[in-house]
Amino acid sequence: MGSFLENKNILWVGGVLFTFLLAALGFVISLIPGLTYVGQLGCAIIIAIIYRQIFGYPDMLRAGITFSSKKLLRLAIILYGLRLNIGIVLSDGLGLLLKDAIIITVAILFMVWLAKVFKADANISLLLGVGTGVCGAAAIAAVAPIVKANDDDTAIGVGIIALMGTVFSIIYTLLRPILPFSAEDYGIWSGMSLHELAHVALAAAPAGQDALAMALLAKLGRVFLLVPLCFVLIYFMRRKQAGKGDERTKIAFPYFLLGFIAMSLFGSFVLGDVIPVTDQMLEGVYTFTTWLLTAAMVGLGLSVSLKEVKNKAMRPLIAMTVVSVVVSLIAVVLV
Repeated sequence: MGSFLENKNILWVGGVLFTFLLAALGFVISLIPGLTYVGQLGCAIIIAIIYRQIFGYPDMLRAGITFSSKKLLRLAIILYGLRLNIGIVLSDGLGLLLKDAIIITVAILFMVWLAKVFKADANISLLLGVGTGVCGAAAIAAVAPIVKANDDDTAIGVGIIALMGTVFSIIYTLLRPILPFSAEDYGIWSGMSLHELAHVALAAAPAGQDALAMALLAKLGRVFLLVPLCFVLIYFMRRKQAGKGDERTKIAFPYFLLGFIAMSLFGSFVLGDVIPVTDQMLEGVYTFTTWLLTAAMVGLGLSVSLKEVKNKAMRPLIAMTVVSVVVSLIAVVLV
């Protein structure tokens, strides 16, 4: 019995380490010129999906891989709250917050409508609408358990977000010299409309520090709105399930959101003010969070069978492309 438990624990650890191994491979590949734009997370989830198609799912390591895709994912979202400085958003970004709310609402509702028009997969489309409107992979990961999305849909959504966000950030960078924007307005436009925090930084940094600061402020407003959005989705999902009269599909409260809020408050009002902290220390925490999120995405990517989902992704991808263009145009007007 002891030997069985020992082997079981070794395999569990091996599964977790396997997700970090592919995360590390994604990091190395993301350093290749050209793939830098895709980023560590995007490269890692693509590697995981390719691995699954060639070698199959490593069933012996399932427990550890599942731990990464579930538990480490929630821990990463909690720590992601440190990136959100509530004080700055509320003091300097209230006007941007209203504009961000418009962007999020348009992205989600338009995506849901287009999914019906294109007859696209509803779950993937909703996840992509949230990811486009809020903050990419982190938003998709946060709402996936609320809307009862399976691992396949979540991984596909994250992969599409990584791809399209990269494409759009490069397009933004190419358009910057010919746009009639000041550096600050260009930053706001980027922060209001691009998908991931990394995509916003990638597009805004070439325009200077002022543009980058405004871009991150606009983006953090969207991250801030992730929490009320989750509560809105919980409300609608519970109403939907109550209408079906099926208690077995009751929507569980995502308690990790409380951790996200707590870390946001801690980072906004305690770190730096009460507890001294250096930029290097914060950067270390951010890097650790990225690795946790990447390992979790590897776990999700390993669950994707392209044979089963090859017909599910194309229509949501087309719909999301249209939504992303519309969001960019609306953001131009709002700026």
